[in-house]
Amino acid sequence: MNLNEIKEVVNKLPEDKVEKLKKDLYLESKSKGILDAVQERVVSRKLLVFGAATGLFIWSGLDADTWGMIAMCYIGGQSAIDFAKTWKG
Repeated sequence: MNLNEIKEVVNKLPEDKVEKLKKDLYLESKSKGILDAVQERVVSRKLLVFGAATGLFIWSGLDADTWGMIAMCYIGGQSAIDFAKTWKG
């Protein structure tokens, strides 16, 4: 699908859908962009932290205890925040 075909599809959408798409993809935001929207939807922060800690473990000589502590603290803390948001909302 090329750019012109995408524009045609977007032009056929109702105005409220176009506004939601702009909002969801941060098209009118100065601090975020499309890549941020993709990252938020596709890759969880927990997975990114796990990957970063694993990368440090492999390439920088991070010891296993420190790697485990980073992963457990962040994933456990973020899970508690996610639970509270779900419960409250």
